[in-house]
Amino acid sequence: MSGGETLRAVFLPLVDAAPLIIAAELGFAAEEGIELELQKAPSWSVARDLIALRQVELAHLLAPIPVASQLRLGGNAVPLCAVMVMSVNGTVIGLSNALAGRLRAVGHPFDFADARAAGQALLAVAERPLRIGVPFPFSMHAELVRFWLEAIAPGASGRHLVKTVPPPRMSEAISAGEIDMFCVGEPWGSITVENGTGELLLPGCAIWSFAPEKVLSVREDWATDHPDRVGRAVRALWRAGRWLANPSNHTAASEILARARYLDLPADVVDRALSGRLTISNRGEVRSVPGFVEFHEGAATFPWRSQAAWIGQGLARRTSLPVGPATEAAKAAFRSDIYRRAMAGTGALLPGASEKVEGAVTRETSVASESGALVLCPDGFFDGTVFDPSFAD
Repeated sequence: MSGGETLRAVFLPLVDAAPLIIAAELGFAAEEGIELELQKAPSWSVARDLIALRQVELAHLLAPIPVASQLRLGGNAVPLCAVMVMSVNGTVIGLSNALAGRLRAVGHPFDFADARAAGQALLAVAERPLRIGVPFPFSMHAELVRFWLEAIAPGASGRHLVKTVPPPRMSEAISAGEIDMFCVGEPWGSITVENGTGELLLPGCAIWSFAPEKVLSVREDWATDHPDRVGRAVRALWRAGRWLANPSNHTAASEILARARYLDLPADVVDRALSGRLTISNRGEVRSVPGFVEFHEGAATFPWRSQAAWIGQGLARRTSLPVGPATEAAKAAFRSDIYRRAMAGTGALLPGASEKVEGAVTRETSVASESGALVLCPDGFFDGTVFDPSFAD
């Protein structure tokens, strides 16, 4: 479907690009009077540069990229912001066959759930510093891996090499021996299993159970100059996310995402992420992960300023920025104010606050909202820590 004003949007071929793709394909964008012109990028640096250079208006980006732009990291002087979260979770940690074999030899059960036990076993069998592939230096993948290793063995994150590998190249990189393990968004972990070049160890949600993964990002100045267009885009993707949250739509969604102009992969591989049933090895072992990727439930699309603060704290610590000021500045990257304006009058359940203590929700919890009872999903960190953005230092 098409109709209305055209907005150009860039995405990477990942399952979590689904809200953009579904909004374009199923008419949610047209209902808002816009037409989404989608462009596939080969890497996150290309996607970031396309929006920074005004070649597109909207971008499917890693949640830390707009935070990094606010902190003037990465050589990009153009401030970006996240006007909504597109997806929560949806990543996997995978290992080379050799490393997986060493873990199996010492009896690790590959339960795909216990991040502490998996990390301890991994570090115990590592014969040298690990080379860990992540899609971009400023990514939740990099932040989660570093947080995970550091929580298990202080100093461990600095002893291992984290290197950038574009998502579609992850299987090739592990097969060629360029990396020992990776953290990547689906379906590229599953493709590694399909190719017989690696096994899956953990879902990213085993480290942080409700981590913001991708965001709808725009240039800060464009958001100021075009509030109506931003609002239309946010509402279109919110409706697409709500559609994606219905399990009865997963088969249709997988078939759309699998098309050549999007992921160009078998639909059954794409469906693994949407269903949360992942094949973790070429032995055919399957693990079920409820909430493996979330597009709607639990205020998944709300850009919590506390999530941006958590990301900013991690970026500051590894780039030697003053942690307190950087954490506070990072909050400007997640525009909960813009999201609230966009969703006003839609009936969407919006939290009463724009910050919360991250990691404190241990079970589904009803909280005050602007229009009814909002149920938040568990958001715990694997080590039981919490992050209070009011006391970041």
